[in-house]
Amino acid sequence: MNPNSRPSVSPEAIRVAKIMGGDVSMSSVISGMVVLSGAATLNKTSVEDAVVAVFGCGIEASATEAKGTVLMKNAEDLQNYNKTEETKMDEIIKSIASAGVTVIVSGGSVSEMALHFMEQYGIMCIKIASKWELRRLCSAVNATALVRLGPPTPEEMGFCDLVKVQEIGGRIVTLFTQTKSASDGCRLSTVILRASTSSLLADLERAVDDGVHAVKNLCKDGRLVPGAGATEMELSLRLKRFADTCPGLDQYAIRSFAKAMEFVPKTLAENSGQDATDLVTALGAAHAKEGGETMGVDVMADAYGDDDNNGIRDTTTPDDLIVDLLTTKTSAFRLGIDAALTVLRVDQIIMSKPAGGGKTM
Repeated sequence: MNPNSRPSVSPEAIRVAKIMGGDVSMSSVISGMVVLSGAATLNKTSVEDAVVAVFGCGIEASATEAKGTVLMKNAEDLQNYNKTEETKMDEIIKSIASAGVTVIVSGGSVSEMALHFMEQYGIMCIKIASKWELRRLCSAVNATALVRLGPPTPEEMGFCDLVKVQEIGGRIVTLFTQTKSASDGCRLSTVILRASTSSLLADLERAVDDGVHAVKNLCKDGRLVPGAGATEMELSLRLKRFADTCPGLDQYAIRSFAKAMEFVPKTLAENSGQDATDLVTALGAAHAKEGGETMGVDVMADAYGDDDNNGIRDTTTPDDLIVDLLTTKTSAFRLGIDAALTVLRVDQIIMSKPAGGGKTM
């Protein structure tokens, strides 16, 4: 974020990793990326202040462009052929290690011979099959994906404060955590969601996505309006007052539109287990009074208990503020009005009839 400009949020910079097991309270956020797989190397599973090299290709002996036949007359020829391949792979891994690389990320397959030399030179290896995940990792560690097998330049290498293989909920994952550079603004963050069922994980993922896009819209337009149905109820009352000043049949259309505005507080009342009719009536009476423009539905109140607020509350209380984005309200109203106008423009309805011939005698 540039301190001299308006803040902005990119939804692509906030990823979600869903891990089954545990409960919602065990969810967390890390500055960096989570790869839902372990390391290909066995001895090296954690690296601090890692220098990361990302390869978009596989780390294995390249095949020839044309088919060829190798004639071996004895066991010594076979042994020399294998030594040549081993020597070449040793030179490649050694040159990468000499460049200062401590973690290799491959977007393709990694041969057993390459893993052997990585273990020998103390390099951690991680395989990522998805090219999209590979691009996100490059963004997280500020690296460039290479399509050639060889030592990267300093501009092509990435850096990560901690690369660690960890077991979360019985699943092995690899965490690319940026701790020191997080204060300067990490380019990618990951929300680790934990839940006991897949349906709950899907609901949590949608909630995170909605929240991220809400923050994105808030950065573009920071204007807010009272929430909990307060805005819709106030608009409904003002439209009814406007309908009183309109002669003719137009006032009936305006009153019907004003009545439709009460759908939001009514739905909130039904979802919270309260009597929708009584609550909407009490909310309308509160808005009719002076200073009641910010009264909304209190979903946590018990309208039939000892509480004397009839299930409504002030949404602008500093300690418990409830607001909505103006851009979201405007967009919803615009789409709703367009849909209503589209239906009203329909002047003919074609009824569908069952297919087939006439009735048989």
